[in-house]
Amino acid sequence: MSSVNITVKGEGTFSVPEGKRLVLALVDECGIDQMHACGGNCMCTTCAVSFVEGEPTVTTTAEQAKLAERGLSGVRLSCQIQAADGMQVEILNRLEGSGRPDPGSRPNDDIAPDPEWVNL
Repeated sequence: MSSVNITVKGEGTFSVPEGKRLVLALVDECGIDQMHACGGNCMCTTCAVSFVEGEPTVTTTAEQAKLAERGLSGVRLSCQIQAADGMQVEILNRLEGSGRPDPGSRPNDDIAPDPEWVNL
């Protein structure tokens, strides 16, 4: 698997495996205490990030539905995104300061639920 560079606002630029779930890349390669309370299953929105640059032009139907259900705009769910070169994100929900004992159970390597991709 090839590597790509993603930038986390206020943290730096990191080399991550291309196509890796963004939520896992943020935790594993970037060392960010990114929240993922539902375990990366597109149920809670705690993994939401804001894109400064490089926002994907595709989404999953699950992400679309969850953001609409919560009335959220201008954010994306890192559990529903594959890492790609040039992404610049701002972390919105960190474990630090959340009052939670942990960020959530570790998400699986594959996007869940099974993604149905649609163009934005």
